Amino acid sequence: MNRVQELKPPLLMVLVQVAYAGNIVIVSFAISDGMSVRVFSAYRLIFGAAITLFLALIFERNNRPKLRWRVLVMTFLCGLFGGSLFQNLFNTAIAFVSATYANAVFNMVPIVTFILSFLCGFEELNLQSAAGKAKMMGTIIAVSGSMVLSFLKGVEINIWKNIDINLMHKNHISQIRASDGKEWIGVLSGIGCCFSFSAWLIIQAKLSKEYPSHHLSTSLMNSMAALQATLFALCFEKDWNQWKLPSAIRILSALYSGIVVTVFGNIVTSWCVRKRGPLYASVFNPLSLVIVAPTASLLLQNKLYLGTVVGAALIVCGLYMVLWGKSKEMKPPTDLVSSETELRRTEVVVVSANDKNEHVSNKQVNSIRATL
Repeated sequence: MNRVQELKPPLLMVLVQVAYAGNIVIVSFAISDGMSVRVFSAYRLIFGAAITLFLALIFERNNRPKLRWRVLVMTFLCGLFGGSLFQNLFNTAIAFVSATYANAVFNMVPIVTFILSFLCGFEELNLQSAAGKAKMMGTIIAVSGSMVLSFLKGVEINIWKNIDINLMHKNHISQIRASDGKEWIGVLSGIGCCFSFSAWLIIQAKLSKEYPSHHLSTSLMNSMAALQATLFALCFEKDWNQWKLPSAIRILSALYSGIVVTVFGNIVTSWCVRKRGPLYASVFNPLSLVIVAPTASLLLQNKLYLGTVVGAALIVCGLYMVLWGKSKEMKPPTDLVSSETELRRTEVVVVSANDKNEHVSNKQVNSIRATL
Protein backbone atom coordinates (compact mmCIF):
# COMPACT_ATOMS: atom_id res chain seq x y z
CA MET A 1 0.00 0.00 0.00
CA ASN A 2 2.83 2.38 0.84
CA ARG A 3 4.44 1.54 -2.49
CA VAL A 4 1.27 2.55 -4.32
CA GLN A 5 1.16 5.86 -2.44
CA GLU A 6 4.79 6.54 -3.36
CA LEU A 7 4.11 5.90 -7.04
CA LYS A 8 1.03 8.14 -7.17
CA PRO A 9 2.79 11.53 -7.62
CA PRO A 10 5.18 10.46 -10.42
CA LEU A 11 2.50 8.52 -12.29
CA LEU A 12 0.03 11.40 -12.07
CA MET A 13 2.65 13.92 -13.21
CA VAL A 14 3.46 11.69 -16.19
CA LEU A 15 -0.26 11.64 -17.06
CA VAL A 16 -0.35 15.44 -16.81
CA GLN A 17 2.55 15.79 -19.23
CA VAL A 18 0.93 13.31 -21.62
CA ALA A 19 -2.27 15.39 -21.40
CA TYR A 20 -0.29 18.57 -22.15
CA ALA A 21 1.42 16.92 -25.12
CA GLY A 22 -1.92 15.70 -26.43
CA ASN A 23 -3.33 19.20 -26.06
CA ILE A 24 -0.57 20.70 -28.20
CA VAL A 25 -1.21 18.15 -30.96
CA ILE A 26 -4.99 18.63 -30.85
CA VAL A 27 -4.61 22.44 -30.89
CA SER A 28 -2.42 22.12 -33.99
CA PHE A 29 -5.14 20.07 -35.70
CA ALA A 30 -7.77 22.70 -34.85
CA ILE A 31 -5.59 25.53 -36.18
CA SER A 32 -4.85 23.56 -39.35
CA ASP A 33 -8.61 23.12 -39.76
CA GLY A 34 -8.88 26.91 -40.01
CA MET A 35 -9.94 27.73 -36.45
CA SER A 36 -8.92 31.16 -35.23
CA VAL A 37 -6.31 31.25 -32.46
CA ARG A 38 -8.24 34.00 -30.66
CA VAL A 39 -11.56 32.14 -30.83
CA PHE A 40 -9.97 28.87 -29.71
CA SER A 41 -8.38 30.59 -26.70
CA ALA A 42 -11.75 32.11 -25.78
CA TYR A 43 -13.58 28.78 -26.00
CA ARG A 44 -10.94 26.97 -23.95
CA LEU A 45 -11.08 29.51 -21.14
CA ILE A 46 -14.90 29.63 -21.19
CA PHE A 47 -15.13 25.85 -20.75
CA GLY A 48 -12.41 25.90 -18.09
CA ALA A 49 -14.13 28.71 -16.18
CA ALA A 50 -17.46 26.87 -16.22
CA ILE A 51 -15.96 23.66 -14.81
CA THR A 52 -13.85 25.38 -12.11
CA LEU A 53 -16.84 27.50 -11.03
CA PHE A 54 -18.90 24.33 -10.71
CA LEU A 55 -16.19 22.73 -8.54
CA ALA A 56 -15.93 25.86 -6.40
CA LEU A 57 -19.67 25.83 -5.73
CA ILE A 58 -19.47 22.17 -4.68
CA PHE A 59 -16.40 22.23 -2.44
CA GLU A 60 -16.18 25.81 -1.14
CA ARG A 61 -19.70 27.16 -1.26
CA ASN A 62 -19.93 27.49 2.53
CA ASN A 63 -16.33 28.52 3.11
CA ARG A 64 -15.77 31.74 1.21
CA PRO A 65 -13.25 34.30 2.46
CA LYS A 66 -14.17 37.95 2.13
CA LEU A 67 -13.60 39.18 -1.42
CA ARG A 68 -11.73 42.50 -1.42
CA TRP A 69 -10.85 44.83 -4.29
CA ARG A 70 -7.20 43.92 -3.97
CA VAL A 71 -8.07 40.25 -4.56
CA LEU A 72 -10.20 41.15 -7.61
CA VAL A 73 -7.31 43.14 -9.13
CA MET A 74 -4.92 40.26 -8.53
CA THR A 75 -7.32 37.72 -10.09
CA PHE A 76 -7.71 40.06 -13.09
CA LEU A 77 -3.92 40.14 -13.52
CA CYS A 78 -3.68 36.38 -13.02
CA GLY A 79 -6.37 35.87 -15.64
CA LEU A 80 -4.48 38.16 -18.02
CA PHE A 81 -0.95 36.78 -17.64
CA GLY A 82 -1.84 33.14 -16.87
CA GLY A 83 -4.91 32.89 -19.06
CA SER A 84 -5.92 35.11 -21.97
CA LEU A 85 -2.56 36.66 -22.91
CA PHE A 86 -0.61 33.46 -22.33
CA GLN A 87 -3.03 31.30 -24.33
CA ASN A 88 -3.08 33.67 -27.31
CA LEU A 89 0.71 33.95 -27.39
CA PHE A 90 1.30 30.22 -26.97
CA ASN A 91 -1.23 29.24 -29.63
CA THR A 92 0.19 31.89 -31.99
CA ALA A 93 3.62 30.28 -31.59
CA ILE A 94 2.09 26.92 -32.55
CA ALA A 95 0.35 28.42 -35.59
CA PHE A 96 3.24 30.48 -36.98
CA VAL A 97 6.21 28.25 -36.09
CA SER A 98 5.48 24.72 -34.85
CA ALA A 99 4.17 22.69 -31.94
CA THR A 100 7.71 21.50 -31.16
CA TYR A 101 9.03 25.05 -30.92
CA ALA A 102 6.19 26.23 -28.68
CA ASN A 103 6.61 23.27 -26.34
CA ALA A 104 10.41 23.54 -26.22
CA VAL A 105 10.51 27.27 -25.50
CA PHE A 106 7.88 26.84 -22.78
CA ASN A 107 10.51 24.96 -20.75
CA MET A 108 12.11 28.38 -20.28
CA VAL A 109 9.37 29.32 -17.78
CA PRO A 110 11.31 28.34 -14.60
CA ILE A 111 14.36 30.23 -15.92
CA VAL A 112 12.34 33.35 -16.75
CA THR A 113 10.57 33.11 -13.38
CA PHE A 114 13.94 33.03 -11.63
CA ILE A 115 15.15 36.08 -13.60
CA LEU A 116 11.99 38.09 -12.88
CA SER A 117 12.01 37.07 -9.21
CA PHE A 118 15.65 38.13 -8.92
CA LEU A 119 14.97 41.50 -10.57
CA CYS A 120 11.96 42.07 -8.29
CA GLY A 121 13.97 41.16 -5.19
CA PHE A 122 12.06 37.94 -4.43
CA GLU A 123 15.01 35.69 -5.23
CA GLU A 124 18.60 35.86 -3.96
CA LEU A 125 21.69 34.85 -5.91
CA ASN A 126 24.78 33.89 -3.94
CA LEU A 127 27.58 33.30 -6.43
CA GLN A 128 29.86 32.14 -3.63
CA SER A 129 27.83 28.95 -3.18
CA ALA A 130 27.56 25.96 -5.50
CA ALA A 131 23.78 26.46 -5.70
CA GLY A 132 24.15 30.09 -6.79
CA LYS A 133 26.72 29.18 -9.44
CA ALA A 134 24.48 26.39 -10.74
CA LYS A 135 21.50 28.76 -11.06
CA MET A 136 23.59 31.35 -12.89
CA MET A 137 25.16 28.83 -15.27
CA GLY A 138 21.82 27.13 -15.84
CA THR A 139 20.20 30.46 -16.71
CA ILE A 140 22.95 31.31 -19.21
CA ILE A 141 22.78 27.86 -20.83
CA ALA A 142 18.97 27.92 -21.06
CA VAL A 143 18.89 31.43 -22.56
CA SER A 144 21.55 30.38 -25.08
CA GLY A 145 19.43 27.34 -25.92
CA SER A 146 16.37 29.50 -26.50
CA MET A 147 18.38 31.67 -28.92
CA VAL A 148 19.58 28.59 -30.82
CA LEU A 149 16.05 27.17 -30.86
CA SER A 150 14.53 30.43 -32.12
CA PHE A 151 16.99 31.60 -34.74
CA LEU A 152 19.06 28.60 -35.96
CA LYS A 153 17.75 25.67 -37.98
CA GLY A 154 20.62 23.66 -39.41
CA VAL A 155 20.07 20.41 -41.26
CA GLU A 156 16.70 18.72 -41.27
CA ILE A 157 16.34 15.53 -39.23
CA ASN A 158 13.91 13.04 -40.76
CA ILE A 159 13.13 10.35 -38.21
CA TRP A 160 10.13 9.00 -40.14
CA LYS A 161 11.70 8.29 -43.54
CA ASN A 162 9.49 5.39 -44.58
CA ILE A 163 6.28 6.55 -42.92
CA ASP A 164 3.95 9.11 -44.48
CA ILE A 165 0.91 10.05 -42.40
CA ASN A 166 -0.91 13.15 -43.66
CA LEU A 167 -3.52 14.33 -41.15
CA MET A 168 -3.00 18.05 -41.67
CA HIS A 169 -4.74 20.51 -43.94
CA LYS A 170 -1.44 21.49 -45.53
CA ASN A 171 -2.77 24.30 -47.69
CA HIS A 172 -4.12 26.27 -44.74
CA ILE A 173 -1.28 25.67 -42.30
CA SER A 174 1.44 26.45 -44.82
CA GLN A 175 -0.42 29.62 -45.77
CA ILE A 176 -0.40 30.73 -42.12
CA ARG A 177 3.30 30.11 -41.61
CA ALA A 178 4.58 31.37 -44.94
CA SER A 179 2.39 34.45 -45.24
CA ASP A 180 4.69 37.46 -45.76
CA GLY A 181 7.50 35.65 -43.92
CA LYS A 182 5.86 36.29 -40.52
CA GLU A 183 7.42 33.37 -38.73
CA TRP A 184 9.14 35.90 -36.48
CA ILE A 185 5.72 36.68 -34.98
CA GLY A 186 5.51 33.11 -33.72
CA VAL A 187 9.08 33.25 -32.39
CA LEU A 188 8.38 36.41 -30.38
CA SER A 189 5.04 35.02 -29.24
CA GLY A 190 6.76 31.91 -27.88
CA ILE A 191 9.23 34.02 -25.90
CA GLY A 192 6.45 36.36 -24.78
CA CYS A 193 4.29 33.51 -23.47
CA CYS A 194 7.15 32.48 -21.14
CA PHE A 195 7.33 35.97 -19.63
CA SER A 196 3.54 36.09 -19.34
CA PHE A 197 3.33 32.73 -17.57
CA SER A 198 6.23 33.60 -15.26
CA ALA A 199 4.52 36.86 -14.29
CA TRP A 200 1.41 34.83 -13.47
CA LEU A 201 3.39 32.50 -11.21
CA ILE A 202 4.71 35.43 -9.20
CA ILE A 203 1.30 37.09 -8.86
CA GLN A 204 -0.39 33.76 -8.12
CA ALA A 205 1.96 33.18 -5.19
CA LYS A 206 0.79 36.45 -3.65
CA LEU A 207 -2.85 35.72 -4.45
CA SER A 208 -2.64 32.37 -2.64
CA LYS A 209 -1.64 34.20 0.54
CA GLU A 210 -4.26 36.92 0.15
CA TYR A 211 -7.09 34.55 -0.78
CA PRO A 212 -6.40 30.97 0.39
CA SER A 213 -9.58 29.49 -1.09
CA HIS A 214 -8.05 27.46 -3.95
CA HIS A 215 -11.12 26.55 -6.03
CA LEU A 216 -12.74 29.98 -5.73
CA SER A 217 -9.56 31.86 -6.66
CA THR A 218 -9.03 29.53 -9.63
CA SER A 219 -12.60 30.00 -10.83
CA LEU A 220 -12.27 33.78 -10.48
CA MET A 221 -9.03 33.76 -12.44
CA ASN A 222 -10.49 31.59 -15.21
CA SER A 223 -13.64 33.73 -15.36
CA MET A 224 -11.54 36.88 -15.73
CA ALA A 225 -9.42 35.19 -18.40
CA ALA A 226 -12.50 33.96 -20.29
CA LEU A 227 -14.00 37.47 -20.27
CA GLN A 228 -10.74 39.03 -21.48
CA ALA A 229 -10.16 36.43 -24.20
CA THR A 230 -13.76 36.71 -25.43
CA LEU A 231 -13.63 40.52 -25.64
CA PHE A 232 -10.26 40.34 -27.40
CA ALA A 233 -11.60 37.85 -29.96
CA LEU A 234 -14.76 39.88 -30.54
CA CYS A 235 -12.71 43.02 -31.18
CA PHE A 236 -10.15 41.54 -33.57
CA GLU A 237 -11.88 38.56 -35.16
CA LYS A 238 -14.13 39.97 -37.88
CA ASP A 239 -15.29 36.63 -39.29
CA TRP A 240 -18.35 35.57 -37.28
CA ASN A 241 -18.20 32.10 -38.81
CA GLN A 242 -15.13 31.46 -36.69
CA TRP A 243 -17.37 31.19 -33.62
CA LYS A 244 -19.13 28.23 -35.15
CA LEU A 245 -17.82 24.74 -34.39
CA PRO A 246 -18.65 22.89 -37.61
CA SER A 247 -16.08 20.09 -37.30
CA ALA A 248 -15.51 17.47 -34.62
CA ILE A 249 -11.85 18.41 -34.22
CA ARG A 250 -12.76 21.99 -33.24
CA ILE A 251 -15.28 20.82 -30.64
CA LEU A 252 -12.91 18.16 -29.31
CA SER A 253 -9.96 20.55 -29.07
CA ALA A 254 -11.93 23.21 -27.18
CA LEU A 255 -13.45 20.68 -24.76
CA TYR A 256 -10.19 18.80 -24.24
CA SER A 257 -8.18 21.95 -23.57
CA GLY A 258 -10.81 23.46 -21.31
CA ILE A 259 -11.66 20.38 -19.25
CA VAL A 260 -8.71 17.98 -19.30
CA VAL A 261 -5.84 20.47 -19.34
CA THR A 262 -7.28 23.42 -17.42
CA VAL A 263 -9.12 21.38 -14.76
CA PHE A 264 -7.35 18.01 -14.50
CA GLY A 265 -3.87 19.45 -15.07
CA ASN A 266 -4.26 22.21 -12.50
CA ILE A 267 -5.78 19.97 -9.81
CA VAL A 268 -3.19 17.21 -10.15
CA THR A 269 -0.26 19.63 -10.31
CA SER A 270 -1.48 21.48 -7.22
CA TRP A 271 -1.84 18.16 -5.37
CA CYS A 272 1.67 17.06 -6.32
CA VAL A 273 3.12 20.43 -5.28
CA ARG A 274 1.41 20.07 -1.90
CA LYS A 275 2.75 16.53 -1.51
CA ARG A 276 6.29 16.83 -2.86
CA GLY A 277 7.07 20.53 -3.27
CA PRO A 278 7.05 23.00 -6.22
CA LEU A 279 10.32 21.81 -7.76
CA TYR A 280 9.05 18.26 -8.06
CA ALA A 281 6.38 19.25 -10.58
CA SER A 282 8.85 21.28 -12.69
CA VAL A 283 11.14 18.28 -13.16
CA PHE A 284 8.51 16.57 -15.36
CA ASN A 285 8.05 19.49 -17.80
CA PRO A 286 10.58 18.28 -20.43
CA LEU A 287 8.68 15.00 -20.73
CA SER A 288 6.01 16.63 -22.89
CA LEU A 289 8.76 17.88 -25.22
CA VAL A 290 10.04 14.33 -25.65
CA ILE A 291 6.49 13.27 -26.61
CA VAL A 292 5.63 16.25 -28.82
CA ALA A 293 8.82 16.39 -30.94
CA PRO A 294 8.47 12.98 -32.66
CA THR A 295 4.66 13.09 -32.66
CA ALA A 296 4.56 16.52 -34.32
CA SER A 297 7.07 15.35 -36.91
CA LEU A 298 4.93 12.31 -37.71
CA LEU A 299 1.35 13.61 -37.47
CA LEU A 300 1.63 17.38 -37.92
CA GLN A 301 4.23 17.46 -40.70
CA ASN A 302 6.47 19.66 -38.52
CA LYS A 303 10.02 19.63 -39.78
CA LEU A 304 12.58 18.76 -37.13
CA TYR A 305 15.90 20.60 -37.45
CA LEU A 306 19.26 20.09 -35.76
CA GLY A 307 19.00 23.59 -34.26
CA THR A 308 15.69 22.65 -32.64
CA VAL A 309 17.16 19.53 -31.05
CA VAL A 310 20.32 21.29 -29.82
CA GLY A 311 18.38 24.30 -28.51
CA ALA A 312 15.83 22.13 -26.70
CA ALA A 313 18.64 20.05 -25.15
CA LEU A 314 20.38 23.20 -23.88
CA ILE A 315 17.13 24.51 -22.39
CA VAL A 316 16.48 21.22 -20.58
CA CYS A 317 20.08 21.10 -19.25
CA GLY A 318 19.82 24.70 -18.04
CA LEU A 319 16.43 23.97 -16.48
CA TYR A 320 17.75 21.07 -14.41
CA MET A 321 20.79 23.08 -13.32
CA VAL A 322 18.56 25.86 -12.01
CA LEU A 323 16.24 23.34 -10.33
CA TRP A 324 19.22 21.60 -8.74
CA GLY A 325 20.54 24.90 -7.41
CA LYS A 326 17.13 25.84 -6.10
CA SER A 327 16.69 22.45 -4.42
CA LYS A 328 19.98 22.90 -2.56
CA GLU A 329 18.69 26.17 -1.09
CA MET A 330 15.43 24.63 0.09
CA LYS A 331 14.58 22.05 2.69
CA PRO A 332 13.89 18.60 1.26
CA PRO A 333 10.20 18.42 0.32
CA THR A 334 8.15 16.22 2.61
CA ASP A 335 4.62 14.99 2.56
CA LEU A 336 3.30 17.60 4.97
CA VAL A 337 -0.21 16.21 5.04
CA SER A 338 0.77 12.65 5.92
CA SER A 339 3.43 13.83 8.40
CA GLU A 340 0.92 16.00 10.22
CA THR A 341 -1.57 13.13 10.29
CA GLU A 342 0.98 10.72 11.74
CA LEU A 343 2.01 13.30 14.34
CA ARG A 344 -1.60 13.62 15.46
CA ARG A 345 -1.90 9.83 15.68
CA THR A 346 1.18 9.75 17.90
CA GLU A 347 -0.28 12.40 20.17
CA VAL A 348 -3.53 10.41 20.39
CA VAL A 349 -1.58 7.30 21.39
CA VAL A 350 0.26 9.24 24.10
CA VAL A 351 -2.95 10.78 25.42
CA SER A 352 -4.67 7.38 25.41
CA ALA A 353 -1.77 5.85 27.30
CA ASN A 354 -1.91 8.61 29.88
CA ASP A 355 -5.64 8.10 30.27
CA LYS A 356 -4.94 4.44 31.04
CA ASN A 357 -2.26 5.47 33.56
CA GLU A 358 0.41 3.90 31.38
CA HIS A 359 3.87 5.41 31.59
CA VAL A 360 5.24 6.79 28.32
CA SER A 361 8.64 8.39 28.65
CA ASN A 362 9.78 11.40 26.62
CA LYS A 363 12.44 9.19 25.07
CA GLN A 364 9.77 6.83 23.77
CA VAL A 365 7.71 9.71 22.35
CA ASN A 366 10.76 11.20 20.62
CA SER A 367 11.67 7.82 19.14
CA ILE A 368 8.14 7.48 17.74
CA ARG A 369 8.24 10.96 16.22
CA ALA A 370 11.69 10.34 14.75
CA THR A 371 10.25 7.54 12.62
CA LEU A 372 7.74 9.90 10.95
